[in-house]
Amino acid sequence: MTPILLFGCDGQVGWQLQRSLSPLGAVTAVDRAQCDLADPAAIRAAIAAVKPRIIVNAAAYTAVDRAEGEPALAQAINATAPTVMAEAAKLLGSLLVHYSTDYVFDGSKATPYVESDPTCPLSVYGATKRDGEAAILAVGGRALIYRTSWVFGARGHNFVKTILRLAGEGRPLRIVDDQVGAPTPAALISDVTGQVLAASRRGTLIEDARLYHLTAADPVSWCGFAREILRLAAATPGFDGVPAPESVTAIATADYPTPARRPANSRLDCGRLERDFDLELPDWRPFLSRMLQLLSLKRANGY
Repeated sequence: MTPILLFGCDGQVGWQLQRSLSPLGAVTAVDRAQCDLADPAAIRAAIAAVKPRIIVNAAAYTAVDRAEGEPALAQAINATAPTVMAEAAKLLGSLLVHYSTDYVFDGSKATPYVESDPTCPLSVYGATKRDGEAAILAVGGRALIYRTSWVFGARGHNFVKTILRLAGEGRPLRIVDDQVGAPTPAALISDVTGQVLAASRRGTLIEDARLYHLTAADPVSWCGFAREILRLAAATPGFDGVPAPESVTAIATADYPTPARRPANSRLDCGRLERDFDLELPDWRPFLSRMLQLLSLKRANGY
């Protein structure tokens, strides 16, 4: 079977990837405790032990605001680590799959961003993810780089869980309404990754480094997303008493200052990915409904 090495298996996307990659080969999944991505030697050792034909990097430093005070650590994990993986993959003749972010853009464009648009990150996080992309492309091996946005899922920390927690505590919900992007399910990212690898015969037909945008359809503002979370939660057994969507107050970015600046426009044009692999990326709402059902079952069973 094709040996596959997955970094970041305990994250939102990495957890889902264990499922979508398993039909493609023998998956060795490592988490942060098993491999410190701030240590290049540890990364090289993990790759040398498996000798994978496919390396999938679902690990990242994603604490956007904290990165402003920890730029060296964010750079090590988001830029240096992918460089080490790309160099090792090139030596092995292997394919590297890597995930990046809408935060590589400054959000000033009026229309959705395409892959060839110039990057101009506003934050340390965005800059380190941009550096990781650039390093992989500079190495010149075989790679698939996916930019995505606003990831959510039943596992890990994300905006959906934050809104549900604040609503459950009876806290007022004042949510930014002038930043727009596409909420993207971790399950969708992992499913598309598996489909692309399968369509390209486990990545063997990918002969260069390719950059794609991968998000769900139908962008929305953070405020609109929060209102939809409450609307769907109210329709899900186990979430009795959630406030009405109208209780969410729309505010401007200026009214909610954060250490890191966010792009106002996070919309990504996914046409290249859809054309190259005959895909039609779906709306995020059915995935959100399924996530809420899973969370409700966990609550009912005491998890």
